[in-house]
Amino acid sequence: MTVRTRFAPSPTGLLHIGGARTALFSWLHARHHGGEFVLRIEDTDRERSTAESVAVILEGMAWLGLEYDEGPIFQTQRFDRYHEVLSQLLSEGKAYRCYCSKERLTVLRAEQMARGDKPRYDGHCRHVRRPPSATTPSVIRFLNPNEGTVVVPDLVRGAVEFRNDELDDLVLARTDGTPTYNLTVVVDDLDMAITHVIRGDDHLNNTPRQINIFQALGSAPPSYAHVPMIMGSDGQRLSKRHGAVSVLQYRQEGYLPEALLNYLVRLGWSHGDQEVFSLDEMVDFFDVRDVNRAASTFDPDKLQWLNHQYIKNVDPAHIARHLSWQMGRLNIDPAAGAALIEVVMVQRERSKTLREMAQNSVFFYEDFDDYDAAAAKKHLKPGIIGPLTRIREDLQAVSQWAASSIHEVIVDNAEAGGLKLGQLAQPLRVAVCGRAASPPIDTTLELLGRERALARIDRAIEYLRHQKSHP
Repeated sequence: MTVRTRFAPSPTGLLHIGGARTALFSWLHARHHGGEFVLRIEDTDRERSTAESVAVILEGMAWLGLEYDEGPIFQTQRFDRYHEVLSQLLSEGKAYRCYCSKERLTVLRAEQMARGDKPRYDGHCRHVRRPPSATTPSVIRFLNPNEGTVVVPDLVRGAVEFRNDELDDLVLARTDGTPTYNLTVVVDDLDMAITHVIRGDDHLNNTPRQINIFQALGSAPPSYAHVPMIMGSDGQRLSKRHGAVSVLQYRQEGYLPEALLNYLVRLGWSHGDQEVFSLDEMVDFFDVRDVNRAASTFDPDKLQWLNHQYIKNVDPAHIARHLSWQMGRLNIDPAAGAALIEVVMVQRERSKTLREMAQNSVFFYEDFDDYDAAAAKKHLKPGIIGPLTRIREDLQAVSQWAASSIHEVIVDNAEAGGLKLGQLAQPLRVAVCGRAASPPIDTTLELLGRERALARIDRAIEYLRHQKSHP
């Protein structure tokens, strides 16, 4: 048997953290078993489904690197198949038309709740053979068994039992003929030969109903694994106030997809005490049976820490490819300055996100308009004009523009001027970077290039002369 899993989002919004984790677990389970992963778009809610949401889902999956073997498959393109199954269930007496009005159902629900009963349809139309009139609208309901139990052998939670007399005759098709979720998901999982359904435990109550529909169609249901919700630090379900933004928002904020996947896989799953996993290790080690039953808590600080580990340790060429996208968002052409891979090498230790790295690296590619006020006040003082002028002349004369040669010039000039290294290096740093923080000044000057570095020193000298003449 080929293991086949699926990720089946509804295109009614963004791809959030919870959905991304479900997709990851499903993808890992398929890859671990050498199986196949299907992407299905459940877009039968025509009022809320949008093409924009579909695009965001596809872009998010591509950025995360969760490639699918089939899809995307759209439910709206399968209506003929759903109607075929509805006709089959009706003809076999396993479904029936319900003519109950909304008013009757509202009254029924109110009476049940007043008695303390669980609201459920009472089967009023189970044995109705003719509609009240030719124009009476109807839905199609599933004829759920009244007796016995349904056992969900859940791979995460263990066996979960439901009594059939607590499951009502759910609606399979609305009055306009549109099929409902519980029908379409069963037909799709059946037709697509899905062997394992991994989804949030908010779907657990749907599962016994879906198992009964599978059995009515004479088919065995897939195996189910219902993973717990992700909670915020306050114990409430994760929402926007906790940082439950679109997956693509994390890209914008400068997170690496591998770091986000690593963080998501650890939300409810573990492999010993290991914290950092390569994608290959995730595939090798992941077993859905090891997913914790308890809800997980989303920790933005832990995610940022993990991202920093990746930035520091992953192949700098890979980091540079993602940094290029960040530079583009700042309207920076990476070809107009230092090689990005070199920038990564000098900035990776001090950057927790790629957005931070990009923002702190703009000076390598573009001249700045102003100096940081605090840095200029502290380090760009008239007394440094002479040392800057002398070091500028020595730097221009350097035969090989390299960090080692530049370092010698800075050390020699500091000694000759009776200055501590920092007393020269900091004014020089502010002169060429506009700020008091940067990678080592010799490396910074090398990456800037001789022409750009000397021009910025000239500008700083002019700035100081102006300050001196206009105190």
